[in-house]
Amino acid sequence: MSPRSPSVNEQLRRRSRERILQATVELVSTRGYESTTLGDIAERAGSARGLISYYFPGKRQLLQSAVHRLMHLTLEEALEREPRTEDGRERLARAIDAILGLAVARPTLMRTHMAGILQAEGFVRCEEQQRLAFLLRDTVERYGSEDVDTDYPLLRALLMGAVVAVLLPGAPMPMARLRAELFHRYGLEWERGAPPDGGPPGGTPVVGPPLGRPVDGAPGQSSKSSK
Repeated sequence: MSPRSPSVNEQLRRRSRERILQATVELVSTRGYESTTLGDIAERAGSARGLISYYFPGKRQLLQSAVHRLMHLTLEEALEREPRTEDGRERLARAIDAILGLAVARPTLMRTHMAGILQAEGFVRCEEQQRLAFLLRDTVERYGSEDVDTDYPLLRALLMGAVVAVLLPGAPMPMARLRAELFHRYGLEWERGAPPDGGPPGGTPVVGPPLGRPVDGAPGQSSKSSK
């Protein structure tokens, strides 16, 4: 039997890594972080326990990569779903709904993820996070940002804050209210994206600034004052 080519080996490694990440998402979502061991993940993924250590320095880093992959795939699906669009405002609305939707659909997983980021390990810059960052940066750029390097981190921070607010034990904020605030900030009509059932909070339409005129501080607004 002839040896496998480097490209085949790379494909096998990629698939093995993806199975490990998917297994992590599934187990932590149902069992929680503390009750999920690396051995459990290896068994679910059909991989050797040592292979996890080869790819990831620790359990917390594995979890972050797994959640970033889930966020990337969820965001990608939302942005590219039919009817496909190049409208930057619609794509931003879809991005906001995709991330908030994950907090509602997978509360245990996302709460554990946010807690890990705030601990000593901090924010893990892995390839999954880079793919997620690329999609969010592209969304901000298509929306009309004049300073993507400033506006992308701001959007990321606002989304992280909204996820924390949805998941806050004992005092969660309604997702619809947080969505309305984000949509107003970016001048997005409530009907864009994937609006939740029941309409906007208070029963009145959320009307943002006119097209091309975001609210103060939102991407797309020039920092130059009019003369």
